[in-house]
Amino acid sequence: MKFYEQELKGVYLIEPTPFEDERGVFRRHFCSQELSQNKIVTDVLQSNVSENHYAHTLRGFHYQIEPYGEGKTLSCLKGSIYDIIVDLRIESPTYMKWVSFELNAKNRNSIHIAPGCANAFLTLEDNSLIHYYCSQPYTPSAERGIRYNDPSFNFEWPCEPVVISEKDNNHPNFQ
Repeated sequence: MKFYEQELKGVYLIEPTPFEDERGVFRRHFCSQELSQNKIVTDVLQSNVSENHYAHTLRGFHYQIEPYGEGKTLSCLKGSIYDIIVDLRIESPTYMKWVSFELNAKNRNSIHIAPGCANAFLTLEDNSLIHYYCSQPYTPSAERGIRYNDPSFNFEWPCEPVVISEKDNNHPNFQ
């Protein structure tokens, strides 16, 4: 795997190095040794799968506050998504800045979201399947969210969401 740290400290684009032959493709998806060499917490306390029936389904922005701040490593196994990560670490030089990625079954890339950052994605195809590892279990009392169109951030989405939960659509303004 190749790790590319982004402008937001602790956020990585992870590019696999697949092995391909007549049988198909094999790639490493999780390796605690390689992750820890890149200063990524390797404690996996929860693993989630997000099945999304329709294109333009939005999930997020989600994060957890300390002491339950969670790192996530996210991959799109089928279909494609547009993902945004925003830095909510007050002490960070990139506080309130964001980066975006397109993840899909063809590029096979993953992203690592550092604790203290929020994440959201918009599906770009029907039947998109997302898998992610979390360094903390889901803790409802620590859960927080940001609305996808919060004016504090000026997020740029490739299109308007069509499917969004009431909860995700009704987060208050960040500041």
